Amino acid sequence: MIYVTGDMHGDISRFETPAMKKLKKGDILIVCGDFGFIWDNGRQEQKYLKKLARKKYTICFIDGTHENFEMLNALPVTTWNGGKVHQVADNIFHMMRGQIFTIDNLTFFTMGGGESPDIEIRFEEKAWDKDEFPDRDELIEGANNLEERDCKVDFIITHEPTVKIKTFLRLKDAEFVPVNGLNTYFEELSGACTYRRWYFGSMHLDKYISSSQVAVYRNVINVVTGEIM
Repeated sequence: MIYVTGDMHGDISRFETPAMKKLKKGDILIVCGDFGFIWDNGRQEQKYLKKLARKKYTICFIDGTHENFEMLNALPVTTWNGGKVHQVADNIFHMMRGQIFTIDNLTFFTMGGGESPDIEIRFEEKAWDKDEFPDRDELIEGANNLEERDCKVDFIITHEPTVKIKTFLRLKDAEFVPVNGLNTYFEELSGACTYRRWYFGSMHLDKYISSSQVAVYRNVINVVTGEIM
């Protein structure tokens, strides 16, 4: 089975929940960005990664905005299920931007990255990494890969949502909605592509916006059925 969950930010306790403990050998878990376990290469982090590497299931993640991109980009690049990945361990993969993976005869388009909501503060403190936002080549590669498949995939996995979804989710907060170019890119993809369901993280919210748009944070969801574990 293939499952999806949201931002983890290096919180190892997320793997100890009842839902996570149901995952078994052969299962695949996809994290919608801000995985957070590739951060400082410290002793605690290495301990966590060794623990995750012993899991019987496969852990995949797209990148979010709070990642150590220097460390991620230094990992070896290989091909896994038809798409490019950074391999962290035998069972841990970073699904790179603009890729299409075929898993259990299902196709998945992935595009990590985004814009930090606290970008101004991070920029002032020199803690902002320009690599958090997909570059032109990654966006074009993603579009080209979709065009090669007639813009048809089963599932779309991103960190950020589309413009309309992001605006809708922030209306109730009566606050300024920081929409960026990636949200606009996704809005275009949403109109041009045929897909069964789009899962995204970033918003720290578990919500079924529609039958095809799902915000995921702490829930562990069966990708195909949409059932919460």
